[in-house]
Amino acid sequence: MSAVGALFSCSCLRSGVWLLKPGMQKMSSLHTAARCAVRDYYEVLVLGGGAGGITMSARMKRRVGAENVAVVEPSKTHYYQPLWTLVGGGAKQLAASARPTGSVIPSGVEWVRSQVTAFDPDKNYVWLENDIRVSYKYLIIALGISLHYEKIKGLPEGFNHPKIGSNYSAQTVEKTWRALQDFKEGNAIFTFPNTPVKCAGAPQKIMYLADAYLRKTGKRSKANIMFNTSLGVIFAVKKYADALLEIIKDRNIAVNYKRNLIEVRADKQEAVFENLDKPGETEVYQYEMLHVTPPMGPPAVLINSPVSDASGWVDVDKETLQHKKYPNVFGIGDCTNLPTSKTAAAVAAQSGVLDKTISLVMKNKLPVKKYDGYTSCPLVTAYNKVILAEFDYNGQPLETFPIDQSKERRTMYHMKADMMPLLYWNALLK
Repeated sequence: MSAVGALFSCSCLRSGVWLLKPGMQKMSSLHTAARCAVRDYYEVLVLGGGAGGITMSARMKRRVGAENVAVVEPSKTHYYQPLWTLVGGGAKQLAASARPTGSVIPSGVEWVRSQVTAFDPDKNYVWLENDIRVSYKYLIIALGISLHYEKIKGLPEGFNHPKIGSNYSAQTVEKTWRALQDFKEGNAIFTFPNTPVKCAGAPQKIMYLADAYLRKTGKRSKANIMFNTSLGVIFAVKKYADALLEIIKDRNIAVNYKRNLIEVRADKQEAVFENLDKPGETEVYQYEMLHVTPPMGPPAVLINSPVSDASGWVDVDKETLQHKKYPNVFGIGDCTNLPTSKTAAAVAAQSGVLDKTISLVMKNKLPVKKYDGYTSCPLVTAYNKVILAEFDYNGQPLETFPIDQSKERRTMYHMKADMMPLLYWNALLK
């Protein structure tokens, strides 16, 4: 790791001080609308307009020219989702996390406002909505991860009731803040599902903010804060898990392991959990506040597709990000089967490796640069403190700074809350 590596939060960017050069913080001209016609061929076709897709489209623009690159993305709004932890805790506004998609598409790159419906990698094309077929020379799949609130009985309709929110959706994150403000007394429950999730630290970050808020407002003595997680550990990396367990103990937070949310009875303010150690056995908890982290999975178009593994994730080499079967297909971010945490920090690290991989493939050379699984999660533990977790494929700390990053630090909070959004919009996406 570079000694001068800069970090990019749950979205962390370990890419170097070039990110801080003044010229990088100037906005490029806005690409405000998709063109009317979709061409039937692009040299580089990027599927997905999230962090991975926009970052790679900017890199590919420099490789092959903007006119040869297209991004397929149906959404008109691009969100910086790592900010939603702070939105749910009342420290930031939702509007600060959003920009028009057209403003983040690299200038000159084609924005195809559609979504992919099928893959045919043997013939080098994909199908889009309305039976539109688009061919490519190189394909980058950056489709993210899908949320499945509907797999919890009583959701998503339960969000129409008070006392319940979720920081994982733009439609429900502000309800988390309202539920926290409206808290009177009783159980404040925070959940972690029995599936892969993006930013695996986020389900407990909001719990620490809730604890801080209730202490500030004098309600903490009336609150029983609990973390009901499907996992058997608080965090996958022991160094940071040990630090979090100390915080949990000091703040009198209850942790119930191997508990998976399966039903919400929002009209009764009841949450039903399955005991994963005793399948079929359930427990019902009354709640005054409930924060739901939904089950997640690969986008539907990837399930049973020729580019995916048996579980539906894009099947790529974990070191090069090149597809294991189709050498002109690549994957990045949450939609892949890379065995690391699904964060924008990982995307930042992966993008540099993938850029080098594709450049060599374009020259008919073998990829040589290897992704080590680097990811990062700034664990917000208060309104002014963060534990900055950074680690690799093996769950070993891979820290940027010459300090003990398992300690709560005010400086790391300001990096997450103030510095990283600027780097995201003005550096990573560029």
